[in-house]
Amino acid sequence: MTVEVTGAAAAGERASDPDLLYSEAEEDLRAAVRSLLAARAEPAAILGRIETGDPYDPALWRALATDMGTAGLLVPEKLGGQGASAREAAVVLEELGRAAVPAPYLTSAVLVVETLLGCEPEASEEPEVARLLASFASGRTVGALALPLPTGPGSALSCEVRVAADGTLEGGARRVADAAGAHTLLVPARGPEGVELYAVDASAAGVTVSPLVSLDLTRPLADVAFAGVRGRRLAGPGVAEAAVRRALLAGAGLLASEQLGVAEWCLSETVRHMGERKQFNRPVGSFQALKHRLARLWLDIVSARATARYAADALASGSADAPVAVAVAQSACSKAAVRAAEECVQLHGGIGMTWEHPVHLYLKRAKTDEIALGTPSHHRETLAELVNLPSPTAG
Repeated sequence: MTVEVTGAAAAGERASDPDLLYSEAEEDLRAAVRSLLAARAEPAAILGRIETGDPYDPALWRALATDMGTAGLLVPEKLGGQGASAREAAVVLEELGRAAVPAPYLTSAVLVVETLLGCEPEASEEPEVARLLASFASGRTVGALALPLPTGPGSALSCEVRVAADGTLEGGARRVADAAGAHTLLVPARGPEGVELYAVDASAAGVTVSPLVSLDLTRPLADVAFAGVRGRRLAGPGVAEAAVRRALLAGAGLLASEQLGVAEWCLSETVRHMGERKQFNRPVGSFQALKHRLARLWLDIVSARATARYAADALASGSADAPVAVAVAQSACSKAAVRAAEECVQLHGGIGMTWEHPVHLYLKRAKTDEIALGTPSHHRETLAELVNLPSPTAG
């Protein structure tokens, strides 16, 4: 059943001031996603799947993306989507981070969809753009953007794919997230006049997807190679690069919500464990030094939540402050997620170091997310440029 997302975000009505609170519709969406994940994505099931080398659960993705309609949240209704906004997509990612679910939501429903929206499908002369958007919005097609996962907003685009003289694609892209499970690849390729964008079937002749052993087994990486591949051209120079940069900005901003979800689970699980575990016939959570550590972590997460919500709201409203909001959110949320996961491991004691306990999934996700779509230092440098605050070492 599709979750209805209505209100200011869906209707296009938004106050000029940032709104960091969750709306009633967003809370309903959160409840629906959390209920689904609690029933279908228990930690034991995730641990079992990643040991097989195939972390995706097709039935779970179908329930989340197709039945609930979350894959089309960012797609306008006239193009087959829900017509919601980045605020609603942020809620979904927050819950996916809280459950450390292996699902290609960030890559397919955010990066790929935002890239296609940047190609101006309603005005484009390429009907393929609108057709692809409808397919991704339905959740039946999974896509991946053929760029290295660490590529962040403002980074130089690492286009190692080129358009040959005969119009075919040659080259490759390294460390592409979720490429192994994708049906369609969006490929930025360097042509004679600049970056162009192509859609390529992942099963097409000449496409080779080589899975990599990555730290975070719930978000697998792969190298993708193209040898004489015929792709469908979606956008030419200028439009293609702008579309990719739009997607990277939105992806980085919404990744902050996933990091927030990781941090929130780690804090909640640590508080629960410390309330149950006893030493000297007292709950370890009653020890003053440990209380202080949890209090500091809680403050970090509260601050991270504010920055993540501001980034999502700025993206949803098309605010000119979106690049600043995204840079601040990534800098804060990356640090909060890693620290929360590290504290969770340490404060669980010996059980936190075992494979059976799911905390290692969150630590690995936090560490991988820290370098995804730009490192914290990259975002801080970007922020310094945006607000005209040069580095002390500059000049």
